[in-house]
Amino acid sequence: MCAHNPPCPTAMAPDREAARPVAHRPEQGWSLLCNGVLVFEDTGELLPGGRIVAPHRPLALTVGSAA
Repeated sequence: MCAHNPPCPTAMAPDREAARPVAHRPEQGWSLLCNGVLVFEDTGELLPGGRIVAPHRPLALTVGSAA
């Protein structure tokens, strides 16, 4: 699907989010990557075969005192 040189990662590759966007709709909260992955602003993904990847934002670290 990708015509870039070097080619973008496939939809099943662990680094699939590094593929180039071919469509971007910030008002709707999604981008379509050249490997067919639909990435949502909450970091969830929809893969070309219909598999859903749950949002995977890094957890914020909280600093608290032990008192």
